[in-house]
Amino acid sequence: MQAWQVHENGEPSEVMRLEGVGTPTHGDGQILLKVRAANINFPDALMCRGQYQVRPPLPFTPGVEICGETEDGRRVLATPALPHGGFAEYAVADAAALLPAPDALDDAEAAALHIGYQTGWFGLHRRARLEAGETLLVHAAAGGVGSAAVQLGKAAGARVIGVVGGAAKAAVARELGCDVVVDRNAEDVVAAVKEATGGRGADVVYDPVGGAAYAQSAKVVAFEGRIVVVGFASGTIPSPALNHALVKNYSILGLHWGLYNTKNPKLVQHCHERLTELAAQGAVKPLVSERVPLGGAAAAVQRVADGVTTGRVTVVPGLTEGGAA
Repeated sequence: MQAWQVHENGEPSEVMRLEGVGTPTHGDGQILLKVRAANINFPDALMCRGQYQVRPPLPFTPGVEICGETEDGRRVLATPALPHGGFAEYAVADAAALLPAPDALDDAEAAALHIGYQTGWFGLHRRARLEAGETLLVHAAAGGVGSAAVQLGKAAGARVIGVVGGAAKAAVARELGCDVVVDRNAEDVVAAVKEATGGRGADVVYDPVGGAAYAQSAKVVAFEGRIVVVGFASGTIPSPALNHALVKNYSILGLHWGLYNTKNPKLVQHCHERLTELAAQGAVKPLVSERVPLGGAAAAVQRVADGVTTGRVTVVPGLTEGGAA
């Protein structure tokens, strides 16, 4: 079979190589899946660079999120068991963690409903306890993780402010349903958010960026607000001033979604059921901006790493270079 292999750490476009390899063998409790679509996540780039908390042995195949097909033809969502990731024709996953793919979504959309939307749901509902009528601020609102949080926030009845970088991403954020869009390249984020909220600030801030975005979050979070720390796409891990959190009465909440798979997997199942309902209602629908064939995976992972994409970029092994399935 064809699979992308990483033999050394570095930039995705330089270290990912498409090779002919043997079909992976699954261990006890695992299952072999035909990959129908593999969604690209920022951690895929970090793993190529050797900068992610999970460091699979070299060589490995990236791809942490797929819509796959079982031997009996069922469509399922899975997080492949590394080193046999999803940027390949076949992947291996834990059988107990498989989730049924929602009928309302195609393969690429279904693949993108998993990690980003689970993270958003746990972050907004489990950690921040977002309530209808509250104001939600989402950093990188046009990106894969941010776009999921925007849709989930709107579905929960929140007023959503999206922060983006550039006019093209601002247009995407508006299409996603943001009530207010702030272009950090053209506006002062802190001033714009304070103006949009009458000086009160945001009740919940969803931050997958870190760095300067976190500093802005601390300045615009409301009294008794909650900042949900989801990731550090900026490459800079902030050092929160706890005296500032004390003086302003706000909470800093960490979210590592993967822990729920071992700490409380029933919650993951419950979340998926809720996401499936929202997808069936049309309340959420992953924004898949690009569907690329297997041969285009390395370049696509690099684009995600460089922060130039919107929504989700998904690798579809059955797609030809001309775009036909």
